[in-house]
Amino acid sequence: MSGLAGIWTLVRFTVRRDRFRIAVWVVCVTALVVVTAASIKGLFPTQADLDQAAAASSRNAAVIAFNGPVQGLDTVGGEVAFQSGTFGLILVALMSLLMIGRCTRVEEESGRTELLRAAVLGRAAPAAAALVVVTGMNVLIGVTVAISLIPQGLPTAGSVAFGASFLAIGLVFSALALLTAQVSENSRVGSGIAGAVLGYAFAMRAIGDIGDGRLSWLSPIGWSQKPRPFAGERWWPFAIPLAGTVVLLVIAGAIIARRDLGAGLIRPRPGPAAAAPSLARPLGLAVRLQRGMLVAWTAGLLVLGFVYGAIADDVQDFVGGNQTLKELMAAAGGGSLVDAYFGTAMLTLALIASGFAVQSVQRLRGEEAAMHAEYVLATAVSRNRWLTGHLAVALGGSVVLMAAAGLGAGVPYAAETGNAGQIATLLGAALAHVPAIWLLAGVATALYGLAPRALSAAWAVLAVCFVIGFFGDLLKPPHWVIELSPFQHTPQLPAARFALTPVVMLLAIAAALVATGCTAFRRRDVG
Repeated sequence: MSGLAGIWTLVRFTVRRDRFRIAVWVVCVTALVVVTAASIKGLFPTQADLDQAAAASSRNAAVIAFNGPVQGLDTVGGEVAFQSGTFGLILVALMSLLMIGRCTRVEEESGRTELLRAAVLGRAAPAAAALVVVTGMNVLIGVTVAISLIPQGLPTAGSVAFGASFLAIGLVFSALALLTAQVSENSRVGSGIAGAVLGYAFAMRAIGDIGDGRLSWLSPIGWSQKPRPFAGERWWPFAIPLAGTVVLLVIAGAIIARRDLGAGLIRPRPGPAAAAPSLARPLGLAVRLQRGMLVAWTAGLLVLGFVYGAIADDVQDFVGGNQTLKELMAAAGGGSLVDAYFGTAMLTLALIASGFAVQSVQRLRGEEAAMHAEYVLATAVSRNRWLTGHLAVALGGSVVLMAAAGLGAGVPYAAETGNAGQIATLLGAALAHVPAIWLLAGVATALYGLAPRALSAAWAVLAVCFVIGFFGDLLKPPHWVIELSPFQHTPQLPAARFALTPVVMLLAIAAALVATGCTAFRRRDVG
């Protein structure tokens, strides 16, 4: 057991250090399910409403590909699993692979693991401690999801099965991330490999669910949906992710016992003899550092926009005579039901794209904490040039993301309606939200300049905007609370008319926040 020496001390330290991060992940995933359940009960108050929604969803391949298999959609529990299941499973998988990478390869890459290993810490203790912490997070999510659904009147068996599905995928991707962390000396490569497997899992599950369901058995996401929560539960499919977890852990453990500290299974290839000329400039360096993230976010928004555009022609069938849904869509503005739908869809895409803007600004803090910023600023590069290089990626990348989302929605809808003008219409509707996204980037920039340790608060601001945007009409908070979200001041095109005044105001506030952050950064110590 000497290889596990110090494991519990390391577990306590990890929980103490990441307690806020752990709480945010658990609360967000649980809140997603709870709020979805509450909204489903409000949106479909009668069995006729549930039956109509189920009929519309079951014949639309795009909806199935995005949400999951058609199982028990004529019940509240089945709709909850359908609307939040796939997205929730992806969130848990991302949480698991990111946390494992953070607690293992990132620590090893920074040299902290080597310092600890110089004392009494066992060889396998860091990996085992990370696994204990992340497994605890997955168990907590599974339990809270199940417990939160039962008081809302959902069947106990289905609630337990639904919670267990989150635990199952969390265990699989925790073990997978532990294995991929051994592959490369670079933490981003290990997390990238695990993320690629997650992308494969989503694609294979989507293809399988559109067809006869057989290919879904090749996907870890499909494994977690095969127990059929709220649709005649069956428990034996949980054995598949459990067995997969054990196999992955055995392989990862064997590699950990043999590889050198700091090394990976794959030797890093040497870089080019001379760097590209663009890397000599702050903007070129920022683009190079963030291009992978920008490509991934752009592809995700493009696909999501395509899904929204592909199902737009079926909105009337989905809503039918459901007055509640009609009123919620009408809140996006006037115009037809399809226009109101696209207004809500573009708001959703803009809120998601805001995550990129905040993450991109947060990269500044990462570069500074890793002391990379000091190396750059020790040259002739000024603080302003270094900072604005990264901000250009955050702001310009937001435009790219929303353009991809608008085009993704416009192309399939134009193909269905035979009206090519819809592409330009939906592209403009998407880009109309850019000022609000820039405002959130400005909030993150101001926090980075004034109080870099509080930069994570930008995510809390984004979370508030999500709640207001998705559930403001259902929760009915005071009007001034709704007005706090910049997205509530953006013209909800194409349902509403374009208004220049709120756009100019949002741009002015965003500029003031960015200027505040830049000024504060020039005056404080680096690092």
